[in-house]
Amino acid sequence: MQTEIQSKFSSYPLEAQRQLEAVRSLIFSVAKENELGAVEETLKWGEASYLVNGGSTIRMDWKPKDPGVIKVFFHCQTTLIETFREIYPEEFTFEGKRAIVIPLNTPVGSGPLSHCIQLALKYHSVKHLPLLGV
Repeated sequence: MQTEIQSKFSSYPLEAQRQLEAVRSLIFSVAKENELGAVEETLKWGEASYLVNGGSTIRMDWKPKDPGVIKVFFHCQTTLIETFREIYPEEFTFEGKRAIVIPLNTPVGSGPLSHCIQLALKYHSVKHLPLLGV
């Protein structure tokens, strides 16, 4: 983990750190399983940011004003969130056209979140397909 991201995560409550680290691990796992190449990990707008070549950026963060959740952000000018709403209407809470809201007490694992991350990391090769090829 990059020092700046490790420092950012360590400034958060332990539950938020664990949840962010679980999503981070899932991003790297999905990229590896799908042979999507190296994951670029940086801070963008003060938030942990992840990108692979040919994908759309995924950002995530915890905010003190909403302490019971982390948010996983997707580019609002893509069709990612609207697709996620269509295929996973009951599995997630969404924030506008930009984020999946994940409660700190919700286990992060494979399944719907993994699939959403996969679609984001492959976005530029599937964006022309209905429902991103789902």
